[in-house]
Amino acid sequence: MAKIRVVVVDDSALVRSLLTEIINREPDMSCVGAASDPIVAREMIRNLDPDVITLDVEMPRMDGIDFLSRLMRLRPTPVVMVSTLTERGAEVTLKALELGAVDFVAKPKIGVADGLRQLGADITEKIRTAAQARVRKLVTAPSPAPGASAPRAAAPAASLGRLSTEKIVFIGASTGGTEATKEVLMALPADAPAVVITQHMPPGFTTSYANRLDGLCRISVREARDGERVLPGHAYIAPGGLHLSVERSGANYVARVQDGEPVNRHKPSVEVLFKSAARVVGPNAIGIMLTGMGADGAKAMREMRDAGSYNLCQDEASCVVFGMPREAIAAGAAHEVLPLSQIAPHLLDRLRSTAGLSLNRV
Repeated sequence: MAKIRVVVVDDSALVRSLLTEIINREPDMSCVGAASDPIVAREMIRNLDPDVITLDVEMPRMDGIDFLSRLMRLRPTPVVMVSTLTERGAEVTLKALELGAVDFVAKPKIGVADGLRQLGADITEKIRTAAQARVRKLVTAPSPAPGASAPRAAAPAASLGRLSTEKIVFIGASTGGTEATKEVLMALPADAPAVVITQHMPPGFTTSYANRLDGLCRISVREARDGERVLPGHAYIAPGGLHLSVERSGANYVARVQDGEPVNRHKPSVEVLFKSAARVVGPNAIGIMLTGMGADGAKAMREMRDAGSYNLCQDEASCVVFGMPREAIAAGAAHEVLPLSQIAPHLLDRLRSTAGLSLNRV
């Protein structure tokens, strides 16, 4: 089997050397080039035709975001961003994911050498995932740059009216999921049921992600807080590094945010969230499994179905990585397998039909 060919782009000679070493240690990949800035990288990529690029954000002559935007318009290639674990780094990383980067690695601000070595397994796993990812040509104008005010969705979504039961929507996602989840949430009206989300993301990034979505969606979006009531018209995102579940408190549902051991190697884990949906919410739950690598949440999604939930999975053609949805489908968890663009409309139709309302109501 041919090795995964990687080009490293970073202005730090130390980081280039460390990433080259980490990549070349793996039997299934090879660092075929290392560039100090995007101008050098441009010729290197043209000549070497890599399978994956690792890309720093802040570099001389052209920053990583500008370079990524040009790359995804002209020569779409799987990219893993290497960003700094800061608030600014988180905002820029979300911008990179919007432009088409497959995933990111958060490098420490201090102790970079030791930090990157400790992240070696994570870096190479993300490179393997990126090598399998579907990347698409960037053709539409992205939303405003980090720091700029983002407009809320313009066209008003049809109101759902009063639902007969208190539904909760549960979403699980990983690689490619930040943009997929955004597309689903932006299509929801302000009176949508509560949405509870586990997206595989490290600490320090979920706050910026929630804030970004809150500025784009009609529903309110924020990081989940332990013990808060789960309310319609709100979406709750699992904080990076903590598990999120839903529990019952009297007549109300509440969020439970807790530390604990990784589940399926993830924290937060979709398995933890979906198990709580099966145990606590049952037939009032709707499960959605979006793009992502691995099998986290597949078994628990089947438990949701067995408990009476209605489940949707993203189809292969629209996934960045068709891992988690594939495993959920194989487990018999899915009622419907849909392109990403159809998930939110199908969800809204389902909610209206179960509330005894016309599917054509506007």
